[in-house]
Amino acid sequence: MTALKDFERLESTGIWRASPDAQRRDVIVAVGDATLTISDHNDSAITHWSLPAIQRVNPGKRPALFHPGEDAAETLEVDDDTLIRAMARVQSAIEKRRPHHGRLRFGIVGGLTLLALLLALFWLPGAMITYTASVVPETKRIAIGENLLNRIQRISGRPCNDPLGQTALNMLHARLTKDSRGKIVVLSGGVRTAAHLPGGIILLNRALVEDFEDPEVPAGFVLVEQLRSARQDPLLDLLRSAGLSTSFRLLTTGNLRQTTLDNYAENLLISTASELSNSAILGRFSEAGVRSSPYAYAIDISGETTIGLIEADPVTPQSARRVLNDSSWVSLQAICDS
Repeated sequence: MTALKDFERLESTGIWRASPDAQRRDVIVAVGDATLTISDHNDSAITHWSLPAIQRVNPGKRPALFHPGEDAAETLEVDDDTLIRAMARVQSAIEKRRPHHGRLRFGIVGGLTLLALLLALFWLPGAMITYTASVVPETKRIAIGENLLNRIQRISGRPCNDPLGQTALNMLHARLTKDSRGKIVVLSGGVRTAAHLPGGIILLNRALVEDFEDPEVPAGFVLVEQLRSARQDPLLDLLRSAGLSTSFRLLTTGNLRQTTLDNYAENLLISTASELSNSAILGRFSEAGVRSSPYAYAIDISGETTIGLIEADPVTPQSARRVLNDSSWVSLQAICDS
């Protein structure tokens, strides 16, 4: 037995009693690999005790008193230091090898608690934000988009709203949108080129309608922002930037703080738009029947960085569907004149 390898003598005398009422007997005690053998002086074994079951009744006192189990009537008194230390070593080794159910339960409970904390810290916030964005009704999305637009106007000024130009802008929206949801808004400043808000609101800088001769240029920016909005929910983007408390507030009250809207509006105007693949852009232009080349040249007049959108233009000039008639295009170009 490994626990006893340091002991040379594992045999000693002792006093054994079969029961509390029985006569005490002088015995020889020998410790083996798995049992303790109690013999008389004629070397005849009286009994064998299983080492794992032996318990000491009087820790710290002398002589040491042992019994072979909790309900056993037998007792053994030993006063030999070496044997007592050997028994202590054996019992310590056996205790270490026993399964500790309390430790197992503690480990399981601790592990589950740690898992719950990790979920609460890393998974739950994202899951709650995503869930909140998914259950917000369209009417509330539109209201949030309009509220954001009002906050953006503090920086950009009021939207351009010449009546004839607005009519042409509505025609452009109807031409490029599969349903009547949302609108297109032309701003005098603030947004660099184009952006999108919850509720299907597309923002265009006035330069896109004033500085180009082809209505397919602003149409292209509208299509790309629609594609970005479809790929990345703008309300979800707002909630992620604002944090878990904003999602909880929207979910429970249906409202957002004005400071939250102000911060998001300011970040939106200075942030870089998400990248889209050429294949995704070309697919959207093909679906709308709008040429991608005018949009590509509006981004890079040399065409070097947008060559993929030019060479793979899915719509030929002959097959392109008209975006606006000439008079409506002229009216749209003058939308900021009033």
